[in-house]
Amino acid sequence: MITVKKISTKKELKQFVTFPFQLYKDCSYWVPPLIKDELETFDISKNPVFKNAEANHYLAYKNGKIVGRISVILNHLEINEIGKKKVRFGWLDMIDDIEVTRALLEKVYEVGRAHDLEYAEGPVGFSNMEKAGILTKGFEELNTMITWYHYPYYAEHFKKLGFEKQATWVEYRLSIPKEAFEKVKKFSRIIRERYQLTVVRFKNKKEILPFVDDMFGLLNKTYNTLQTFVPIQQYQIDYYKEKYFNFIHPDYIACIKDKDGKLIAFSVVMPSFSKALKKANGKLLPLGWIHIMKAQKKNEKAAFYLIGIDPEYQGKGVTAIIFEEMQNLFNAKGIHTVETNPELIENTAVQLLWKDYSPVQHKERSTFRKAL
Repeated sequence: MITVKKISTKKELKQFVTFPFQLYKDCSYWVPPLIKDELETFDISKNPVFKNAEANHYLAYKNGKIVGRISVILNHLEINEIGKKKVRFGWLDMIDDIEVTRALLEKVYEVGRAHDLEYAEGPVGFSNMEKAGILTKGFEELNTMITWYHYPYYAEHFKKLGFEKQATWVEYRLSIPKEAFEKVKKFSRIIRERYQLTVVRFKNKKEILPFVDDMFGLLNKTYNTLQTFVPIQQYQIDYYKEKYFNFIHPDYIACIKDKDGKLIAFSVVMPSFSKALKKANGKLLPLGWIHIMKAQKKNEKAAFYLIGIDPEYQGKGVTAIIFEEMQNLFNAKGIHTVETNPELIENTAVQLLWKDYSPVQHKERSTFRKAL
């Protein structure tokens, strides 16, 4: 018999967060999150997203054993201001038993109908700044720190339960040449001179802080036409700034300013932390932080996380400057492989950026939708 229980205690929340560690303990490709960070994500007193969202978390039991989990989320900004009558669900994990999946999703339907919403979609986080999508390709690839890993049966369950794909993201593996392409260097120089642009590099983390708010502002401008877009609020900016600051290495961030000192573009790249997080196995102490520090200092692999370009400069060749800066960084650091962050499949403008870097689409993920 399967029962689904809404969690109400700290002990149950810990069980909720750590359930995937049991489910994926024998999986070579699952990269565990940091348990402390996950617990803080669900802490109303620490995560400001709860100013505009609410969530209930559930555990599924079969014969007294935990066999699944799910979060049911209402993003009031999305529902009331943007007008998407959607109940979100995320942090979905379960054993390969479709009845467990069915029972967990029934909680999503219940909440959605109780609030007169039109459809359910997931897996997603509280906002568009968090992980999203069921993995549908790339089951023999390590996930990055900003994506979920899933067994193949997840997507099969959704199809059998009458869900349809909503948003689809693709990810690419890029090969970095030993030096920047001549055409990139030439074009970069022309664009800098034509628009009087300046590249800002950073020596330490403190120097980055004055740029962070403007970087997130650019993200809002860059992606506001995409289907999953929900505006990033200032309190979210402050939260993410603190949450990911320890992972940021100043060498991996580049900003571009115009002649008046206004930020018009930026890129954030990180060394790959996948192997380090796997070794840490959810904990920074006692030794997990050492693996993170080693990955930050010496790594043959990196990941693109964010690129933002002011719409006024999109299509004007600014990406050539970003690519030249990143190429110089990769060569200096000995990085020869880079993964892109998940990109919506319809965002062809971004995907065209990689065409000279022998791109291989090695992962794909989708959210699934069902009418209520």
